[in-house]
Amino acid sequence: MPETGQSTQGHISGTGVESAAESAILTPAARRTSLLVTLVLGGLTALPPLSMDMYLPALPEVTESLRSPAATVQLTLTACLAGMALGQLVVGPMSDRFGRRKPLLLGMIVYVVATAICAFAPSTELLIAFRLLQGLAGAAGIVIARAVVRDLYDGVEMARFFSTLMLISGVAPVIAPVIGGQVLRLTDWRGIFVVLTAVGVLLTLVVWKWLHETLPVDRRHEGGVGEALRTMRGLLADRVFTGYVLAGGLAFAALFAYIAASPFVVQEIYGASPQTFSLLFGINSVGLIAVGQINGKLLVGRVSMDKVLATGLTVIALASLALLLMSTGVFGKVGLVPVAAGLFVLMSSMGLALPNTNALALMRTPHAAGSASALLGTSSFLIGAIASPLVGIAGEATAVPMAVVQLTCALASLTCFAALCRPWRRSPVPV
Repeated sequence: MPETGQSTQGHISGTGVESAAESAILTPAARRTSLLVTLVLGGLTALPPLSMDMYLPALPEVTESLRSPAATVQLTLTACLAGMALGQLVVGPMSDRFGRRKPLLLGMIVYVVATAICAFAPSTELLIAFRLLQGLAGAAGIVIARAVVRDLYDGVEMARFFSTLMLISGVAPVIAPVIGGQVLRLTDWRGIFVVLTAVGVLLTLVVWKWLHETLPVDRRHEGGVGEALRTMRGLLADRVFTGYVLAGGLAFAALFAYIAASPFVVQEIYGASPQTFSLLFGINSVGLIAVGQINGKLLVGRVSMDKVLATGLTVIALASLALLLMSTGVFGKVGLVPVAAGLFVLMSSMGLALPNTNALALMRTPHAAGSASALLGTSSFLIGAIASPLVGIAGEATAVPMAVVQLTCALASLTCFAALCRPWRRSPVPV
C-alpha cells in the first residue's frame, strides 16, 4: 500500500457510475488548486456544527414545548453526537473499500430524510431517536471529508489545509446560532429542522455534481467487517496515534461541554436573550477561526506542531480552571462578561488543538485514511456524548458542572498527550 499522500487520484463522473474514468490520473497539483473541492469539503465539515448549533437557542423552548426536563432535552444533543460517533466507525472503513463518493451520497440522503422527520417529532423520545439517525447519517460527511484531505495532502500541507478547512467550516458555528435565533423569531423550534433539511438537500446536490472520487481502485481495501476491525486494531496499536486520538477527543469533549451547557448558562443563569446568546456564540466561533488561521498561516512550518498542540491544550486547561473558580464564587459574584471572556479563550484555543491533533494522527496512517479518520471522529463524538449529560446533572441554576467537565477533559487531554505521544522522545515532526 503506498505510504504517501501524493497518490494518483481516480475519478467518478457526475452520474456516479464507475467507469474507465475511475482510473484516470488527476495530479495532486490539479486537485489542490480546486477552490470548489475545498468549499465542498468545508461544507461537509460544517454540516455537523450546523446541525448542532442552529438548534442550541431553541433548547429552552423545546423543553417547554415537549414538557420535558432540561436533562432529557439535552439528550437530543447527545443522541445526535453519539450517532455521529458510531456512524463514522461504519462509514470510514466503507470509504476505504468502496471509495469516498458512494458512501457519502448515501449518508447525505439518509441525513435529509431523518432531519425532515425531526421537524414533525411529537415527543422528546421520538426526537431523540431521529436525532440519533440524523447523526449516524451525518457522520459520512465528517469522516469522508477528512479522508479526502488525507488522500490529497501530507505533512505540513495537510496541517495547513485543516486550518483552511476550519476557516470554511468555522463559518457554520458563527452563523448557525444567529440563524437559529432569527428562525425562532418567525416560527418555533421545528422550523430550524426545516431549514436544516433544505441545507442537506442543497449539499447533497453539490456533492453529487462536483465532488469527484479521490481514492483510486488500486488503493482500496478488500474484505468485510473482519478486515475493517483488524485495520482499526492495528491503528490503535500505534501508541502515538492513539495518544493523538485521545488528546483530540478529550479536547473536543471540553468544547462540547460548552456547546451543551452554554444555552442554559448564558440564558437561564445570566438572563441573556436567545439573540444575545447567539451573538456571544458567534464571537467565540470567530475566535476559534482566527486562532485556527494563525495556526495554519503563521505557526505551521515555523513551530513544531507538537509544541503548538501542547500550548493549545494548556490554555484550554487554564481557561477551564478560571471558569470553575468563577462558577464556585471564589472571585465573588461575577456577571456575564467575565464568564463570556473565559469561554472565548477556551473556544479560541481549540484552533490550536483540533487541527494539529487531526494532522499529526493522520500523518501516521496514509495506508488507511478512512479508518483512521473514523477513529479520530468517533473518539471525539463519543467522549463528547458522554460529557454532554454531565453538564446538566445539577440542574439549570449553576455553571459548576460545565466547568468541572471542561477542566477534567482538558487535564485528561494533556495527560494523554504527554504520556502516549511523548514528542520529546521522538524525531520532531517536520515544520
